[in-house]
Amino acid sequence: MHITKLTPILIVDSIEASLPFWLEGLGFEKQIEVPHEGRLGFVILVKDGVEVMMQTRASVAADCPGVAKRNPSCVLYSEVTSLDEAVRAVQGAEVLVPVRDTPYGTKEIFVADPGGNILGFAEHA
Repeated sequence: MHITKLTPILIVDSIEASLPFWLEGLGFEKQIEVPHEGRLGFVILVKDGVEVMMQTRASVAADCPGVAKRNPSCVLYSEVTSLDEAVRAVQGAEVLVPVRDTPYGTKEIFVADPGGNILGFAEHA
């Protein structure tokens, strides 16, 4: 399995409350934002080739209930060249979100590793 990118998804109560720290303090720029229930539900922040995602707990609960049940503070999201290879590599791990096609053009799966960490693997269509 070849991982081409690894991005943390920070799970927060409010993205708006976190943005000044990341934008003004650390100098990241907001690249993508997705609304959820009248507020920001998801953002991608970038700086110097580094990417950080943020998603609200409410948005995670709506999008990935199996992940939300774990109440994580962070999820590691990997882009891979072959989701089939990733699925084989994590065989035996607890599947939190089975393989699915997303509206944003990926096929993905979320699993928990033996230590309880949550990992997402995605292949672009």
